[in-house]
Amino acid sequence: MNSALSRSSRPRTQNITCFWAILLLALTLFLLATFLHVDIRLHTRLLSGEAKGPPVTNVMFLKTHKTASSTVFNILFRFAETHNLSVALPTGSSFHLGYPWLFLARYVEGVEQDGPGLQQRFNIMCNHLRFNLPEVQKVMPKGTFYFSILRNPIFQLESSFIYYKNHVPAFQGAKSLNVFLASPWAYYNESLGLQNVYARNNMWFDLGFDNNAPAEESYVRARLADVEQRFQLVLIAEYFDESMVLLRHLLRWRLDDVVSFRLNSRSQRSITSLTPESQERVKRWCALDWRLYQHFNRTFWFRVGAELGPRQLRSEVALLRARRRELTALCLQDGEPKNDSQITDPRLRPYQAGKADILGYNLRQGLDNETLQMCLRMVIPELQYTAHLYALQFPEKPPKSIPLWGP
Repeated sequence: MNSALSRSSRPRTQNITCFWAILLLALTLFLLATFLHVDIRLHTRLLSGEAKGPPVTNVMFLKTHKTASSTVFNILFRFAETHNLSVALPTGSSFHLGYPWLFLARYVEGVEQDGPGLQQRFNIMCNHLRFNLPEVQKVMPKGTFYFSILRNPIFQLESSFIYYKNHVPAFQGAKSLNVFLASPWAYYNESLGLQNVYARNNMWFDLGFDNNAPAEESYVRARLADVEQRFQLVLIAEYFDESMVLLRHLLRWRLDDVVSFRLNSRSQRSITSLTPESQERVKRWCALDWRLYQHFNRTFWFRVGAELGPRQLRSEVALLRARRRELTALCLQDGEPKNDSQITDPRLRPYQAGKADILGYNLRQGLDNETLQMCLRMVIPELQYTAHLYALQFPEKPPKSIPLWGP
């Protein structure tokens, strides 16, 4: 009997064991499939460029000063060149669009002035200018995506002081930025106007506003609302990779379209540290820039949360950085930037200004032509790149006086 019971209960026990094993396996497969579905789909979309709808090809970037904007500039020029898009380039020998004066359409090469509605429209606009919307709209088509970038004014002003030390009257008499900030009105002459725009609220000025205006609450709120109304996105330089991920999503571009190397950056020895007192003084001296930065730092993270969420942001930033490491190993000699004296190809030497030691790159030897062209586009300094695209778009005109590169 016991033997019979034992034999009869064995199938039941085996059935129960089998049921739980199947249930556990099913649950494991479900969770694994869900995880793989999300991540594989995400990674495939990032690498292949899959997106909802075609890429945005009409883009206006307000290139603010000393805000990592040269790297964004390079990204936009590369996109324009590889997709055969037109760029709103400065006329003649110029490399900026009338800065520091308010932008006028006639500062763009190829714009016709024969009458309303006859002006040529361009796909990309990103050279330095002081924003003036009605004139920009004469050059860029309807539906253009407008964006810009801001940097913490403490570090933006420090960079400006080093870079423009020899050109800005307010900086010329000050031994250091700490000295300048201790008594800025001893050096800053408001009547000099455009000569001193780099010395106070320079990002506010680039947006087309009065950099010497009192930081009254009603005025500041009104101008912030103006920026929000016109610009679909304002990036933050301190979170550059996160900014590129968000920009890529909004423009529906591929991962490689926004991968970059840092351009126009300084060596560590030409970066000065500010005392805690000086840092607080910057916030007061550049109060308009400080309010601007605080406001759009908040809205940037709100936008990131709405468009991506923290998990997706982390994953995409990791992929962006991994791809940058791959391209660094592929393109760059020694994998690091070089100072001017170490750059072997004179065509790749960036413009040196003030006391700044601006870094550039050497490319690896032996690259095949296709890889070489891709790597060149990623490291070419902005003056040379402007001259290069100008020669491509306007071959009938005298070239800008910067050595060209490539075919």
